[in-house]
Amino acid sequence: MSNPTVTLTRCSDYTQSKISEVIERQFKLLGGLERFVKSGDSVLLKPNFIAPRSRRCATQTDPAVIIETAKLLKDFGAKPFLGDSPAWGNVFSCVKALKLEEALKKLSVPVKQLNKPRKYRIGTHGTMVGISSVAIDADVIINLPKFKTHQQLVATFAVKNMFGCVSGKRKALWHFAKGGRADDFCELLIDVFRFLNPALTIIDAVVVMDGAGPIRGRARPLGYLIGGTEPMACEIVCCKLVNIEPAELPIITTAKQLGFGCCDLDKIRIAGDSLPEDICTDFELPELIPIRFSLPHVCKSICKQIILLAKSIVKTKIKN
Repeated sequence: MSNPTVTLTRCSDYTQSKISEVIERQFKLLGGLERFVKSGDSVLLKPNFIAPRSRRCATQTDPAVIIETAKLLKDFGAKPFLGDSPAWGNVFSCVKALKLEEALKKLSVPVKQLNKPRKYRIGTHGTMVGISSVAIDADVIINLPKFKTHQQLVATFAVKNMFGCVSGKRKALWHFAKGGRADDFCELLIDVFRFLNPALTIIDAVVVMDGAGPIRGRARPLGYLIGGTEPMACEIVCCKLVNIEPAELPIITTAKQLGFGCCDLDKIRIAGDSLPEDICTDFELPELIPIRFSLPHVCKSICKQIILLAKSIVKTKIKN
């Protein structure tokens, strides 16, 4: 494969003017918005909505990144919508926690739960996976993950975010089915990513999470957006920014075994700003826990989700 390009753009905070400028620069560095989207295209903006937490927690993709990407797409004539299938709560509760409702409404950007799964055989093993038809039916997917640690996978940057297109509590079941070996689980993540094939990834690393991620870690500034069409190259550059040895990440070791993507920093072209000489050396990694959820954990998780869904339906009926 040709040497992939990863865009690295400095961004000190989430003010509207800065994020707008940096998002636009990301697209220009990668060849322009027209390289990825046509006027009239339905575009899924896939953020990291794992649980309903406020922006100050750095748990979810920051609302500024979502809004400014949506604005750019709207101005181009595309039809963006926001979608995810969070592990806790639903996409609407996550939007509410980020106080995104009004901004999305003003832009006429719909919010959709990534539900209505269809079964597909994916990967070299033909694994049958239920993937949201809402995501499948989009003309284009733009992946907007959050830069953060992960207690099961050390850190997650580009690839794992697309696992959110596996609907609802099926994700917990896959943790049980494939979590016995990190390679098996990471291969599933890579297979899902390849199947959905997002047009590009833009990683929110303005404020990141270290420590006990992906939910309970510490929010801390890093000051970048990282973008590209080749996810493993993005993962490698993210590792470099916080002094993580790539071999520590199961997703990278699995990708190397599968021959997926570019995992060699020397072969990656960095566009925009140069890698800093004073990289972050105090990025705190998490204490690892098993990837595999216990069967009682899965059952408890499913029951909780059913209760939350029932409450949501009742509230909706009362409002109407």
